[in-house]
Formats: sequence, structure tokens, C-alpha cells
Amino acid sequence: MRFLNLLIFLLLLFCGQTAASDYSLGAGDQVEIVVYGEADLTTRVKIDKSGMVSFPFLDDIQVLGLSSKALEKKIADGLRGDYLIDPQVAVSIVIYRPFFIHGQVKRPGGYPFQEDLTLDKAIAIAGGLAARASKSDWKVTRVIDGVKQTFSVNVASSILPDDIIEIEQSFF
Repeated sequence: MRFLNLLIFLLLLFCGQTAASDYSLGAGDQVEIVVYGEADLTTRVKIDKSGMVSFPFLDDIQVLGLSSKALEKKIADGLRGDYLIDPQVAVSIVIYRPFFIHGQVKRPGGYPFQEDLTLDKAIAIAGGLAARASKSDWKVTRVIDGVKQTFSVNVASSILPDDIIEIEQSFF
């Protein structure tokens, strides 16, 4: 029984780390880059539309679509040898790019993304449903592999950065 509990704990831990490390960086995200033991190399940068970030001792780095782990490796590889023997780099996302919600909610607009965001949480962030809001006609528009796709969702659906949520009006 103890082994089974340990196994379940490790699976949950691994799944949580996988989800966080799969997040693709994009324009609007703000990241903090820390090189342990090198305070002058610690920086916080917002990723602009070009997807390039500047980092000391390295050329500009293209980060669009990279995970934080991939960016850590890219920076460590760039610093290794010429500048540092064994650089330990950590990249954390300080501010995620926003999601957008419009239609029949009390406060439509763009809001900062939060981890584990679902549609019901997004609606709550936007002040709740308006009086004339549909209780089920909800759509999300998302760019997947460069193609804009719209699909119907429910309260438990996951919301990602850059998603556009449309809450339709009820006619009855």
C-alpha cells in the first residue's frame, strides 16, 4: 500500500511538471532568467512580437514556441565553455500572456492567464455571466499549429493564453 501511494504521488508530480514544462513561450509573456552564482546575469524580460530576447554574452535568442526548459538549455549551452564551466540556468514565467473573453459577461476584456485556468474560472474573473448570457452556447477560438480554430466548450474546458472566449446571448 505504501508503495502504491508513493507511485501515485510520483505520477502526479511528474504530470504536473510535464504540463508546466510543455507551455510554449509567446509574445506577451514575461520571463525571469537566473544564472546561479552570477547575479549580473539575472534578468527579467518581456517577449515582444519578434520573439527575440537579449541576453548578456549571447546573441539575441529566438524564444517563440520554446518551453522554459528548452530556453534554459539554450542559454546554458551558449554560456558553457567561453564564459562559464557549468552554468546552472533557471527560467520562470513571471507574467503569462492574456486570454480574452467577450460577449455576455459583466466585464469583457483581456485578463492575465493563470495556471490551471478553466472556463468557469475565466467567467468568474470577468465578473460572471450577464443576465442575458446563454448557459451553454460558449465558444473558444485558439490558434493550433498556426491555424485559427473555433470550438464549443463547457465550464470544465481548459483555457490557454491567447484564447478568445465568446459567451453568446440567450434568446429565452
